[in-house]
Amino acid sequence: MKEEEILAVLRLQNTKSIGDILAKKLIATVGSAEGVFTEKKHILQKIHGIGSLAIQNLLNESNLHIVEKELNYINKNKIKYRYFLDDNYPKNLQQCIDAPILLFEDGQIDLSNQKIISVVGTRNMTRYGQDFCEELIEKLAVYDPVIVSGFAYGVDICAHKSAIKNKLQTIAVLAHGLEQVYPKAHKRYIHQVNENGGFFTEFFHDETPLRENFLKRNRIVAGLSKATIIIESAEKGGSLVTADIANSYDRDVFAVPGRIHDRMSKGCNNLIYRNKAHLLQSAEDIVQMLNWDISSSSKPIQKELFIELNQEEEKIYEYLKEKNQQVLDLIALETHIPVYQIAPILLQMELKGIVKPLPGKLFELC
Repeated sequence: MKEEEILAVLRLQNTKSIGDILAKKLIATVGSAEGVFTEKKHILQKIHGIGSLAIQNLLNESNLHIVEKELNYINKNKIKYRYFLDDNYPKNLQQCIDAPILLFEDGQIDLSNQKIISVVGTRNMTRYGQDFCEELIEKLAVYDPVIVSGFAYGVDICAHKSAIKNKLQTIAVLAHGLEQVYPKAHKRYIHQVNENGGFFTEFFHDETPLRENFLKRNRIVAGLSKATIIIESAEKGGSLVTADIANSYDRDVFAVPGRIHDRMSKGCNNLIYRNKAHLLQSAEDIVQMLNWDISSSSKPIQKELFIELNQEEEKIYEYLKEKNQQVLDLIALETHIPVYQIAPILLQMELKGIVKPLPGKLFELC
């Protein structure tokens, strides 16, 4: 990505009143992040969902020095990043409409393995929760999953350490910048995580761990994974927010049951009782639900396509052939077909038996 474009992306990410959904809409409409800041004001005003305050903040250059400082930090320290339109952006997360437009990265993260699960829970983990977490990851190790968590006390760090112990890749999602460490006591684990995976964050390098950042962090934890596992939780807690987000993404959620009077089991028991999570008793429950027991050597037989496609259908077909699955908005953006046109085209392709819709505005080839 050229420097002018990454500077514009950073500026978008740092502009108040511009969330990730609106930022993506602006980029899709104008054609690039850089173009957003050079577009005429009256054109921006026509974009659905943008208000006068958002436009005012976009055109305000008072925070440009912050963005330039961040770009200098990236260049000086050779910080890796993943842009939501690039091929190296996490595929699972790319399907989430509110995913960050840019992720900063540290370590040796390899996302070619799609057996990705998030393991989260209370910071006040009991011995029961610790034993279950360690045993679960040990039993799953034969399937070589990637373990995602939030690098916090309790279940999070237990999941990271168990992954490292079993020689599995682990990804820690931070609620602050790469120059910060929270909690401070976990500084001793940074090297181990980097050697066995790494860190993702959407926050500028010097961003501190503000309370609201942890809630934002949770959507990345949920979005990166095929499934989210709640080991232990009180009646209220951040891991329950992560479970709700995972459910909103139509991802599988699992919860470990506990005794009804145990405070750190109430959250999990409630998730199961309200049908917001599958009951998790052993590693085999994960394997069966996520179809990990299907031999990786068995190759699907590709159906020959004899149906004649028009130019737009051919473009979508080739795109989905490469991407496997994608959300409607990104199909439109990356095939350069307007959103208002692509919906009826996809419907026709569905009727022809070429594509099939999935929950969350996802589409894939039949």
